Amino acid sequence: MSETRFQKLQEAIKTYGAAAFENLMRCKGFGEALIDELPGYLECGKNCVTAVPPQGPFDPRKDYGDEAFSYSRREVIVLEPVYFGIALTVKNFEDQGSLWLRTAVAVEVTGDSFDVFVAQQPVIRVGLDYKDKLEPVLEAIYREFLNTFQLEVMEFNDQRFATGIGFIPDE
Repeated sequence: MSETRFQKLQEAIKTYGAAAFENLMRCKGFGEALIDELPGYLECGKNCVTAVPPQGPFDPRKDYGDEAFSYSRREVIVLEPVYFGIALTVKNFEDQGSLWLRTAVAVEVTGDSFDVFVAQQPVIRVGLDYKDKLEPVLEAIYREFLNTFQLEVMEFNDQRFATGIGFIPDE
């Protein structure tokens, strides 16, 4: 007896669900590995790097656990990229405070590799066996944090803005 159309749909949904769960688990493991490796790559303390939600308000001192990952806000597991944020806290040596930055990372399984996006940078492909192969992604995260400050300073020092914008006090 051949399968009915409905049975074929049920089988397709079962296959989809298994793929979505596999993607989620692999991407979560990949994200956790990045967060574990980043302090060593940056040569900073473990407490300087935390997983945080990829967007919206957050506290860089809080341990978000699974709430740092996009799937935690979903009622249904779907086959889509997993997003998470990485916050870096840097002690300010000129006062008693610290500065924090956040960048978003998206990861999804495509065939036999991960497609990884750090902020708006081009895709980085990393094999599913990523042990000791995270350096390109770690470097992209480092560059994203560094560029944040370098671009701000370049704009601050850009002389084109010296006479193009100004302020006139009310008299």
